[in-house]
Order: sequence, then structure tokens, then C-alpha cells
Amino acid sequence: MRFSLSQISPQVWKNGGGSTRELAREEAAGGHMIWRASLARIDQDGAFSAFPGLSRIHCIVSGAGLQLFNPDVQLAADPLKPLHFDGGLDLTAQLRQGACAAFNLIYDPKRIGAEMQICDAGLHHFDDGPQLIFVLEGSLQLETSAGVEQLSTGEGWQGVAGGSVDIAQDGRAVLLRLWHL
Repeated sequence: MRFSLSQISPQVWKNGGGSTRELAREEAAGGHMIWRASLARIDQDGAFSAFPGLSRIHCIVSGAGLQLFNPDVQLAADPLKPLHFDGGLDLTAQLRQGACAAFNLIYDPKRIGAEMQICDAGLHHFDDGPQLIFVLEGSLQLETSAGVEQLSTGEGWQGVAGGSVDIAQDGRAVLLRLWHL
């Protein structure tokens, strides 16, 4: 399934501190979320949404990043470095130098495992299984058993076929690999 930010409306957060665009998700029967990938814009300091019982991978994809903290936990969300943490933590976010954007994966660790990579130019291979690829900058060519796709900034693909992605010289992409436990 191909998707584009241009076709996904941002949902403003309840606390008014930012917005989220949901890129893809998988739900179990009864509506229980197995995983959700999104792109968030964080505009101001404030409470960070908690997702009890779920795990999270948070990666700053533009801006200087932020600190996530409570009295017992201090986490640094640095640019282009996926940060894994318990999604149920009650955290406050403090921006470093203004607004930033983050690629997020929220998932049920009892049902699924996950790995997020930020990849630069070159050829990258991936195995069969649930995948999500999102272009941060430039363009790429995705080749799977289902065919060949050309993607550019703000576009992505989600599917289960293995294959390869050739990221252009000026490009950068998020490669997200998921597996059912």
C-alpha cells in the first residue's frame, strides 16, 4: 500500500502542543491496536502522550530534538537516532531549539517486535514480513515481488513483501521492520 503525507490530514493533539499524521496501522479483532506508525510535529513543551501497555520507538526527523523526562527518567530524543522506550511512561517533553518532527512507532510488545533504521543513499535489502518505508528526503526506488515503486519526499509504502530499496544520492528514508511474536 502506497501513501503520501499530501493525502493525510494532521490531527491536532488534545493539549494543543502539536499534531500527528497517522501513516499506517494494524488492529486486532475488537479494535485493539497492534501497531501504529505516524509522523508528529511537536510545536511546544508539554505533556507527552502515554500509551500504557505499549512500547514506542520515537525518532526525530527534523529539528534539534527534545528531552523527555519525569522525576525518575531522563531520555534524549536526538535527531535521526531511534529511541526505544515504554509507551506507558508519564513524560514531559522539552524542545531543545524550537519545533521538531518525529517519526513514531507505537506497538504492542506482546504481539509484535519492531526495528527502525534511518537509511541514507545506497541499496538496502529487507526480508519478507511487515515493512514500512517512508521517504524523509530525496527519492528512492522500491522493488518487491509486487513490482517497482518510485517514491519521493513525504511518500511511503507499507506491505509484507521482501525486496530492496535504492535510495538516491540526496535521499534519506525510515525503514521499519515488524514481526509477529
